[in-house]
Amino acid sequence: MSKFKSDRAVIILAACLLAAPALAEEAQGAYISIELNAVEPVEDACRISFLVQNGHGYDIGQAVYEAVLFDTQGRVDRLTLFDFGALPAARSRVRQFVVPELGCASLGRLLINGVETCAGDNLPAGACSEGLALHSRTGVEVLG
Repeated sequence: MSKFKSDRAVIILAACLLAAPALAEEAQGAYISIELNAVEPVEDACRISFLVQNGHGYDIGQAVYEAVLFDTQGRVDRLTLFDFGALPAARSRVRQFVVPELGCASLGRLLINGVETCAGDNLPAGACSEGLALHSRTGVEVLG
């Protein structure tokens, strides 16, 4: 292979690697996935664990969501903020929150009520809200 062809192949390969995150985002759609992964009683509180994935091709410096916690009777127990912190592009993160004076057994539903903060360099509008996918691996329903 000539030097010219070899250099050209390296340039094409580099361009493909740089474009891969953007192409994957277009094919799959941009999203933030929040999975309620576990609820666990701790002393006089409930530890709520989330698996969060940033499916965008760019980092999010800080993502804070307003959540409404409902009891098993469907009544609002409280509104709170969950600060998921930095969410690197195309990566998963586990975040845990200890909610004081909440019995895990009394938690019936969790509503992601909206985005309080979505910060980062050159984020498009709706980066933390559009394409929000919510799931639960627990008996607690997650709504959005």
